[in-house]
Amino acid sequence: MQQSPGGPPPHSGKYVVRDRIFGIGDDYWIDDEHGRHAFLVDAKALRLRETFELKDTERRVLITIRKKMLSLRDTMTIERDDQPLATIKRKRLSLLRNHYRVELVDGTELDVSGKILDREFAIEYDGELLAEISRRWLTVRDTYAVNVVRDDADPPLLIAIAVCVIRLAEREHGDD
Repeated sequence: MQQSPGGPPPHSGKYVVRDRIFGIGDDYWIDDEHGRHAFLVDAKALRLRETFELKDTERRVLITIRKKMLSLRDTMTIERDDQPLATIKRKRLSLLRNHYRVELVDGTELDVSGKILDREFAIEYDGELLAEISRRWLTVRDTYAVNVVRDDADPPLLIAIAVCVIRLAEREHGDD
């Protein structure tokens, strides 16, 4: 998975994300594994509809996530620079309930599978691990880590994918 033009510099590592990102009313920081601010979640956008922005430390918008309101199946979209970047939805013919497909605008497909509601799952491209999402590395309640394992990966995109998949799984499970 290549870095998108205009995106942040490549960087692997762990990022700590608060759970229930769509239920939080205030802006908050996603920190890296060393406790340094990495990305800002702008929650002001949440008041109008199910949308949020992920910003860099200079408060420039990197990613915007939106839930499609008039979709037959729950779908979320990720945008960069006001342009579509990815669409996320549950896999149609999957025997596993917790299996999602991410379709990037360039035609690349990523697979997300695992125990989504338990925050124990993986994001893969063509069988290769890009990121793993887990609570087991953390002691802080109501957080999970997004561990980006490839240096050429796009951390804001992978964080956004994790957030979207969790939200879709919660909606499917009735945890609005």
